[in-house]
Amino acid sequence: MSSLELGIIGNGTVAGLIGELGEMTWLCLPRLDGEPVFNTLVDGAGEFSVELIGQCRARQRYVRNTAVLETELEAEDGSAIRITDFAPRFMDKGRMFRPASVVRRITPVRGMPRIRITLQASCDKGACEMPAQRGVTHVSFLDEKAGFRITTDAPLSYVMDHREFVLDHTIAFLLGPDESLSDAVGAMALDWQERTCDHWADWTRRLATPPEWQEAVIRAAITLKLCVYEETGGIVAALTTSIPEHADSERNWDYRFCWLRDAYFTVTALNRLSAVGTLETYMAFLRNTVALTKGGHIQPVYGIALEDDLTETIADALPGYRGMGPVRFGNQAAEHIQHDVYGHVILGASQAFFDERLQTKAGQREFEHFEVVGERAFAVYNTPDAGIWEYRGRASVHTSSAIMCWAACDRLAKIATRLGLGERADYWMLRANEIRETVLRDAWSEERQAFTGAFGGEALDASVLLMAEIGFISPNDPRFVATVDRIDEELRDGYHVYRYRVADDFGKPKTAFTACTFWHIDALARIGRLDEARAMFEDVLAHRTQLGLLSEDIDTATGELWGNFPQTYSMVGIINAANRLSMHWEAMV
Repeated sequence: MSSLELGIIGNGTVAGLIGELGEMTWLCLPRLDGEPVFNTLVDGAGEFSVELIGQCRARQRYVRNTAVLETELEAEDGSAIRITDFAPRFMDKGRMFRPASVVRRITPVRGMPRIRITLQASCDKGACEMPAQRGVTHVSFLDEKAGFRITTDAPLSYVMDHREFVLDHTIAFLLGPDESLSDAVGAMALDWQERTCDHWADWTRRLATPPEWQEAVIRAAITLKLCVYEETGGIVAALTTSIPEHADSERNWDYRFCWLRDAYFTVTALNRLSAVGTLETYMAFLRNTVALTKGGHIQPVYGIALEDDLTETIADALPGYRGMGPVRFGNQAAEHIQHDVYGHVILGASQAFFDERLQTKAGQREFEHFEVVGERAFAVYNTPDAGIWEYRGRASVHTSSAIMCWAACDRLAKIATRLGLGERADYWMLRANEIRETVLRDAWSEERQAFTGAFGGEALDASVLLMAEIGFISPNDPRFVATVDRIDEELRDGYHVYRYRVADDFGKPKTAFTACTFWHIDALARIGRLDEARAMFEDVLAHRTQLGLLSEDIDTATGELWGNFPQTYSMVGIINAANRLSMHWEAMV
């Protein structure tokens, strides 16, 4: 049975998911949102697995502070192997080397292990097996869009015939473009592994981590970095499609795209660790987004190369995770009206106007470029939309959308002040104040003693907790404290928080949304309930996979992870909560 006990490898171009026994369950080519050539995660036939004959025990770990994954398998006779998986990433000739490649090395550890390798690739969304053409030391998988070559020093006949053989020395597999290698595959694989380990160790060494929960924060930071498509700066919400939000829910979505909302949270979390390089590449993505839309409607989500057509289709050939289809490609959310996007664009860009560490700081030209987004935010803040949760069947004036429109105007006022543009600062502050007064009047329910999810509504929504985080309201404001209390009573189950409890297009949610749990942790800390916030955080950490990763949702009854994986929203929460709750270094040393 499939599970989300998966390791992740990646390099900013491609990413793969590795199961507990070393099976590569998911790999999209030639980029993060491409064709899943290995797709057993959703019951497809594309597979790259290593079977140790008589296997009885397995263990997985990352090489410390890297994205290099080791899987050790042991057989009943005591023989053992180590599978090392990674995607090459390091500086070479003055540039970052991050090809659409992954490397697998298999090493005998003890005894005379016998292994069997299964290698077959899928195409056409799982409908076809990709044709294979054998060479002397390689096999080419032929497809116009996702074709690739695997070069190996393993006995290719054994591999192609799916035949058992004794592993008496390290063998290597290098998956990449259908091109010849410049060196022996074994030597190249080892060299790339060492240089990739050095790169990640150097990157993590530069992180400004809090003293507590460092290991969790470092793993979260590396994971977020693996969700960035560095060619354009786009950031995927997750690396998978169609992992259900709960069993047989049909809440199966393709998350391999750049939600401007999710990307903002990812960039902000990495900024808090001083990993500002991601902000620089994401700024380019935002500039292109605004230029593309010419001051008009901005979609909530785009492809990682700014594709605006994400037409949603169903892959009938793929049964789905644990057979729980449908498997969707594309996402209808690109067609939605979601007004919070304007705030997230400005929030995502604002640090670039203040941070002196950046190689290219944003200035007046960029400010004028983003002002059109603020104009759009002010024009729509009081109009209905699909909201942060992307309701497909109804629209309201959602509180979370309105406060993000406020954030757009507020941050533009702050940026104008920074740039010495007094008249523009006054202009945007007047607009921010108007939105704020409207929200405080129309989103507050005297009867419910809470800010509700929609203007004039009654239902609670955990997204209103973001009010304090973005500076819309003081956490000490009695109305915010009362809202936290109401969410405690109605949306919280143990240490987990639901988005909402009312029925949507697919019925009532049956799993807690982990990002909301982290928003609640933040709110508890801000209003002074620190012990409770720490206990809640420790509980979430205990629900991570053995490798320290989180998906989108948690079943509050069983503790099982559901939803797309790894979820950037959730990994962001680890970083933010640790930063807010950790003791200072002075108290630790």
